[in-house]
This record gives sequence, structure tokens and C-alpha cells, in this order.
Amino acid sequence: MEQTVEFAQATGTLSGIWLLVAIPLASAAVLLLLGKRADKWGHWLGVLAVAASFVLGLIFFFSLRGLAPEARSAELSLWDFIAVGGLNVDFGLLFDPLSGVFVLLITGVGSLIHLYAVGYMEHDPGRRRFFAYFNLFVAAMLLLVLGNNYVMLYFGWEGVGLASYLLISFWYTRPSAATAGKKAFLMNRVGDAGLAIGIFLMFATLGTTQYDAVFNGVGALTATTVLILGILLLLGAAGKSGQFPLQAWLPDAMEGPTPVSALIHAATMVTAGVYLIARSNPIFTANHTLQTIVVSVGALTLLMGCIIGAAKDDIKRVLAWSTVSQIGYMFLGVGLGGGAYALAIIHLLAHGFFKANMFLGAGSVMHGMHDQVDIRRFGGLHKYMKYTWITFMMGWLAIIGIPPLSGYFSKEPIIAAAFERGDWTSWLFGSAALLGAGLTAFYMTRLFVLTFHGPERYTEDNKHPHESPFIMTVPLMLLALGSIGAGWLMSTSVPGWLEPVFGAEEAHAESVIPHALINILGLVVTVIGAGLAWALFRNGTALQEQPAGAVVTAARRNLYTDAFNEAVFERPGIYLTRALVYFDNKGIDGLVNGIAAGVGGSSGRLRRLQTGFVRSYALSMLTGGVLVVGAFLAIQLGWLA
Repeated sequence: MEQTVEFAQATGTLSGIWLLVAIPLASAAVLLLLGKRADKWGHWLGVLAVAASFVLGLIFFFSLRGLAPEARSAELSLWDFIAVGGLNVDFGLLFDPLSGVFVLLITGVGSLIHLYAVGYMEHDPGRRRFFAYFNLFVAAMLLLVLGNNYVMLYFGWEGVGLASYLLISFWYTRPSAATAGKKAFLMNRVGDAGLAIGIFLMFATLGTTQYDAVFNGVGALTATTVLILGILLLLGAAGKSGQFPLQAWLPDAMEGPTPVSALIHAATMVTAGVYLIARSNPIFTANHTLQTIVVSVGALTLLMGCIIGAAKDDIKRVLAWSTVSQIGYMFLGVGLGGGAYALAIIHLLAHGFFKANMFLGAGSVMHGMHDQVDIRRFGGLHKYMKYTWITFMMGWLAIIGIPPLSGYFSKEPIIAAAFERGDWTSWLFGSAALLGAGLTAFYMTRLFVLTFHGPERYTEDNKHPHESPFIMTVPLMLLALGSIGAGWLMSTSVPGWLEPVFGAEEAHAESVIPHALINILGLVVTVIGAGLAWALFRNGTALQEQPAGAVVTAARRNLYTDAFNEAVFERPGIYLTRALVYFDNKGIDGLVNGIAAGVGGSSGRLRRLQTGFVRSYALSMLTGGVLVVGAFLAIQLGWLA
């Protein structure tokens, strides 16, 4: 294999970055090919493979830190992947400050989720197959963030889509899981089509898909072309990250095992869209209208996620809609541009810790409550599940933005940046982000209180809750530490680290509200939201769904987005398919079959004239002769003109 390594400064260590993808991919292949022979130890191979990639990621990351900022980029070309006409695509990898932090997030948090899954999936007969799919997912995600061009990114993008389908529908004997897997796969195909067309447009207008060449050529494109290209990329990003209007698949992905929910919703798949926009920052920065569209999608989605999450009673679905909302904050950040790109990445990294913490905490609660997921049936669990309670509390405080936990240092700066946009939309988007903070505090406090506090509301099947084993609680403790301190640590180091990718931070427009006041307002709305939820739900809630007002009813029905998709896309698609099948059967096939039947019927009738009797043939000849002679006579006599 020919390997060409181009570094701004010579370093042999980084020539092995291909191992980051190869190790989890090889482990997945081993687990799938060996089959049941690997059942006893396959799960540990899966854990060790991702942990090995994490260790290598740390080595490569600190190797970059030893270089000058302008030299922090290692590009590795492995072979020519596509060479057709004017299209030349390398199978190459790029390890730079942006891909480096994603590698650490994917493999670091992924390793803890893998370790947790060893205990969670202990009694599942398909555990070895589960870890094979798990590692295939990690390998595809690593290829997505490490690819050095848009084709490589798309290669990993589709791999993530395939692996997510396998994981979401892992318990495929359950109709709900099989349906959720298909829904995720199909809705992601919509976004993937947008990304694919965007890549085609790049090649048609710029003749390349390499990152550097595309970004350097953006200035030569018309404003309309840049806008169309950005919208296509945004469509792909919205599909993978569960943003409006392609968010419906993400909550249904909860049908998969809880470790899948943690991996997809915290550290990997849903962050792919944020990565795509952040990586493509020269395209989005080149068009202000495009940035406004991205910010609008983020603001709308974060509010939708909050409103719907406040009406759900399934512990995992509340967290799923929370993910939709928090990714909305990240889209808001990358849409604002400038220094907000780094803020979005900081929130993405912090979210990876506290959301993985809470998803795994939810799995621990389910483990101790015999797979019960209805928070109306919990209550008082802090007495029986001390480790889960304390670690979940750290995640709860982090996500609602209580200082000094990580969410305060990652979410509050995005709210402040929204008020600094510099035009009339500053009030609109800043207020939306501020309102989202209050709603987040409300529904996450509702979740925390109903689960761990208040009176016990258990059913006959789960009267004896218990703590999870240490193999499940140790990852919770480590993620809780990240929920506490990761925000401050990253807020002081990540902006400077990402400067080679996003450029030097530009001067902000004057904020419509002073920063100090924004911070105070953020804390005030957070305390109000959390206090209101505590007051309403500290004594439990109704065990059955009660009649509610229009807003609550709409939230319980996902703001009718599923009904809209069904009415506008699903049903017309079904009717169109049925019409096409009918037309094919009765029209196309009917025409072909009709011609065949006509030929067959005509030949059958003509065949009856062939009797085999000489007298019949003689009579036919005589009749023909008489007709011919009669015709000639008629012409001679002038009877026929």
C-alpha cells in the first residue's frame, strides 16, 4: 500500500492515523466472521478495539499539540479511490484540530459506553453480534470525521446510516424496533440525497471534492450557487442530526438497546451534521442568507424539542427530545459563524459527556426497575440507586446550565452570541435561545424529580428496585466527572485550538443586551423553570394520561409533525405507489399481454382454415380465381373507376 504523508512539519507518529478506523473495523469483521465461536469473549474484543483507538487518538492529538498552530494538520493519502475523467478522489484521511477533538469524543465516550454495554447486554444472546455492529458504527463515524474530502465523508456517512439501522432494529423481532429502524433509515436517505447532490454540485462547479480546493474556490461561485450548495449540505446535516424537518426518526431510535441510544444521541451520529457544517464553514460564512437559514433551523428545533420533551413520560424519549433540542443549540452556534463555531463545538463536546451520562443512567434505572420506562411509575429511587442518582444529578445540573458544571460554560455563550448577531434577528434568536434554557430546566427537572424523588409509584413487577453492577456504574461516574468539569476546561482551551480551522475570532457586533445581564437572565429563567417543575411534580403525577389543553395535546403528538409527514408524504407516496403498480399491471403489462393474446387468438382462427382437405383448398382457389377474373372484367367494363 502506497502511503504519502504530507505534513507541514515532519512527524512519523501521525502516519498511523489509518489505524483509528482500521482497528474497530477489523474487530467488527472478526466478530461477524467467527460467529458463535466468539460469543464468550467477543464483547471484550469490542471494548478493547475502541479503547485502543482512543489511546491512539490521544497520541496523535498530543502530537499535533507539539506543532505550531499553522502546522497542525496531517493528511494521509492511502490510494486513488476514484479516477474517472476529471474526477480524482483519494482514499485519504485528515487529522487536524477539528477531526482530532471528534476522534477523542467518539472513542473516549464510546469506550465508556462499550464498557457499560458489557453489563447491560450480559444476558442477551446476541451480545457478540451487538458489539460487532457497535464497532462497525464507530469505524464508520471515525471515517466520516477523518476523511480528507467530501466523498470520503459521504462514505463514512452512509456507513453510519447502515450501522445505525442495524443497531436501532437490533431487537428486530419487536415490530416497534423494526419499524423504528426502517424509519431512521428512510428519513436519513432524504438528507443523504441532499448531501449527495451537493457533492455533485461541487464537482460540476469547482471540479473537485477535496476540502482545501472546494473552500478556496467558494469565492468564484455566484451567491445563488453558494446558497443552493449550502442548503443541500444543510439538508444532509438536518437528517443525520435530527433537526427540523427531519427530526421524527430520532426519538423513535429509542427502540434500540440503551447503549445504542447513548452512542447515537450523545457522541456520534447526531453530531455528524454539526461536524459537516463546521467543516464546511467557508461555504456557510460566504452567504449571510444561508447562515440565517441555519440559525432559524436551530432555533426552531431547540424550541420544538423542549416543548415536546416536557410532555413525554418515557424516560428515554424525554432524553431523545432533549438531544433534538441541544443539537438545535449547536446548529444555532454554527449558523452564527465567527467565534460561535468554536462555541458550538464546545457545547457538542460537553453534551457528549452529560447526555451519555444521562442515557446510561436511564438504562441503569431500567435495569433496576425491570425495564420500566414510564417516569410516572418511578419515584423515590434515590434511596435504592445512590450511584445512579448522584451521577444522573450531575448530568441534570449540567444540561440545565447550573454553574460551575459544563453546560453553563457551553450553552450560555451561545445564547450571548445570538444576541450579538448584529441585526434585527438578534432579539429573535437570542430570545429563542433564552426561552429554550428555561424550558430545558423545566422538563429536565420534571424528569429528575419524577424518577428519583417524590412518593414511590411502583407496579407489581418492579417493587424491589436495585442498583446496577459496577461495570455499569463506573462509566457513569467517569461521565459524571466530565459533566462537572469538561465545560470550563474546554471553554478555556478549545477556541484557540480550533483557530487553524475556523480562523482568528473576529470582533463581535455590539450585543443588544450586556453580557453580564445575559448571564443573569439565563440563570433566572433556569431557576424559574426548575423551580416550577419541582413545585408541580415533587409529589408525583397522575398515573394515567389526563385530558389536557391544546398545547399539551399537541406536544404529546409531537406537534403534529408525524401527522403532517404521514398526510403530506407517506399517504400520497402509498397512493402513488399503488397507482403505479395498477398502471403497470393493467397498462404496461395489459398492453403487452393484450398484443400477445391478440396474436395468439388470430393465429388460432387462421389455423382453422387449414383443414387438410384437398377439396377445401380447390374451392378456395376457385373462389379466389373467380374474384380476380370478376375484378378484371369490372375494370374493363368501367364498373370500377
